[in-house]
Amino acid sequence: MTVLDERECAMLDFEREWWKLSGPKESHIKVRFGWSGTTYYRTLATLIESRAAFEYDPLTVMRLRRQRDERRRTRVEGPRAHRR
Repeated sequence: MTVLDERECAMLDFEREWWKLSGPKESHIKVRFGWSGTTYYRTLATLIESRAAFEYDPLTVMRLRRQRDERRRTRVEGPRAHRR
């Protein structure tokens, strides 16, 4: 069984509550993790595919996966396709 490290737990905790913070999300990412938005989101994309992440915070992981899938669908089918 894979266990998340502190950074991975912090990322999931941040994703669960970032909307409560004032200012742009990317600014908080830079301050909290010291990463660019691109690096953060690439790492997060890998993280949400792990079983350990799902076991740590299933609601947040499922929300992030659903959002990712909706963005993909919109890119492929167009912005109105998923509103049927």
